[in-house]
Amino acid sequence: MQEHTQPMSGSDSPFNVTVQPSGRTFAVEPGETILAAAIRQGVGMPYGCRDGACGSCKCRKLEGEVRLREHLDDALNAQEEAQGIILACSAWPQGDVVIESDQVSSEASYPIRKFPVRVLRLERPAPDVIVAQMMLPAGDAFGYRAGQYVDVLLKDGSRRSYSMANAPHTQATQRGLELHMRHTPGGLFTEQAFASMKEKDILRVEGPFGSFHLREESSKPIILLASGTGFAPVKALIEHLQHLGSTRPATLYWGGRRPRDLYMDAWVRERLVQMPALRYVPVVSDALPEDGWSGRTGFVHRAVLDDLADLSGHEVYACGAPVVVNAARADFTARRGLPEDTFFADAFLTEADKHHA
Repeated sequence: MQEHTQPMSGSDSPFNVTVQPSGRTFAVEPGETILAAAIRQGVGMPYGCRDGACGSCKCRKLEGEVRLREHLDDALNAQEEAQGIILACSAWPQGDVVIESDQVSSEASYPIRKFPVRVLRLERPAPDVIVAQMMLPAGDAFGYRAGQYVDVLLKDGSRRSYSMANAPHTQATQRGLELHMRHTPGGLFTEQAFASMKEKDILRVEGPFGSFHLREESSKPIILLASGTGFAPVKALIEHLQHLGSTRPATLYWGGRRPRDLYMDAWVRERLVQMPALRYVPVVSDALPEDGWSGRTGFVHRAVLDDLADLSGHEVYACGAPVVVNAARADFTARRGLPEDTFFADAFLTEADKHHA
């Protein structure tokens, strides 16, 4: 963990950040990070966790000075810092700044908004997983891209992030969100959710957030990499591919400690029948004898390394714990030739993870 304290810039006026090569310029208020300002103003910078954990918002500083707040070494190490690489989610400008981020586009993002949702149905496909169906208010509509997420707003002001597991086109028949929640022992929200959340409860959410979405203009074969409930946004991507009638080859590698962690295995196998271009490789790392597991074992991203000697022509969409996402990013780019700009990721850090980082 690298720690940097926020300095006083000596100015109460906003600074300007210019992003090359797109030429987008936006203002950053005092005490605001580059990424927070970009999100607020609809500038589509790549990002995932917003916590300095995943590295998705890395960009290069071309001009100006920034100071970085606390972040994980796996997301940005000292050598990268020395080369001028920064994390937009952790960077406070100290004056006008010019950065380089190839993924920033001029396309308008869906507006970020706060709204209530009502719990329609709760299912427990595994002992420590809840699949929650949430309904939007009558007559309301919510625009987002498959793969994005919302924050659940808690009464104490804290937030918990959950990806939409349903693709946007499903809003046409049922206006709502499908969220997958894994129980975190001692977690402020999940302890309450598993103990007392019930149908008709009201939650407040904000979104959409995240730059994890399908690059539809591409025809490259796809690797979908998920660990645990990181499957949620990947499920939305699969639904979206099916909705598009896509013929792009796509292989899902889904990893869990035990077979029960692959909590929607039957759903995936149904899609295999309906989608000829989809393949599925379930991977279990810590099966017990009573599980009777005879499939692939080990860490899920290593299964990709075992199967594919060359990823230079692929796109990878990865979601799960930062340790999985960061290992995949490092190994796929260094050992299998995957271009860094074709690795798309969301990595979420639990509150427990943050305290042990």
